Amino acid sequence: MDTLHLRPLTARSVVLSTLLGVHPPRLAARHLVRVGDLFGIAEGTIRVALSRMVTAGDLVQTDGKYALTDRLLRRQARQDESRRPRTRPWDGTWEIAIITAERRPAADRAALRQAMSALRLAELREGTWLRPANLDRPRSETVVRQCTFLAGRPEQDPAVLARALWDLDGWAATAEALRASLARAGTIAERFTLAAAALRHLLRDPILPPALLPPGWPGDALRAGYERFETDFARLLTIELRP
Repeated sequence: MDTLHLRPLTARSVVLSTLLGVHPPRLAARHLVRVGDLFGIAEGTIRVALSRMVTAGDLVQTDGKYALTDRLLRRQARQDESRRPRTRPWDGTWEIAIITAERRPAADRAALRQAMSALRLAELREGTWLRPANLDRPRSETVVRQCTFLAGRPEQDPAVLARALWDLDGWAATAEALRASLARAGTIAERFTLAAAALRHLLRDPILPPALLPPGWPGDALRAGYERFETDFARLLTIELRP
């Protein structure tokens, strides 16, 4: 389990993961207190966490309910996309992003790197990012402003290039370990912690065309394991949050 880099179950993580998993991401304080109780977290601890998250800009409070702020709404959208990626048939073309903006401040460079990763592009060398053109997703203003996009095909074996750009074996090994651990977990706290780790790992799935993936790629199996947890947790919340 240590190799999965699981994060400890805290009041903040319970509140955040719960809101990231519901649509719309908005719940009353008393409901979040009930969720905390499922994990043995005291009401006072949950309420302190809520106050601190509002101060930190993670949550906004309106009409007695807590909702995610814009930054975390974007994270929720990325998580939803990682679970149900919008793909299109791949004809062998790669999208290539070349950074053409000059004299960029450090903040712009950091924002661009984060945005490129969110688009599941990989850095071939400084200033050049690419991936197979099999994903259908919008490009943020940060990316459009700083990059020029081209379409092309590698002369070398694209599967070899994919392995050079992404640690596919490493991702697959962690994904399989998470899937197996989630299937074996008994308590709600264990499943919750593992499901959160699985969702974070899915954000790093390059979502390559099947032709470029190693045999037995566990991406879909991990998604299915997470979906089973989400269904069970949603059913539990429906029971616990009844008036």
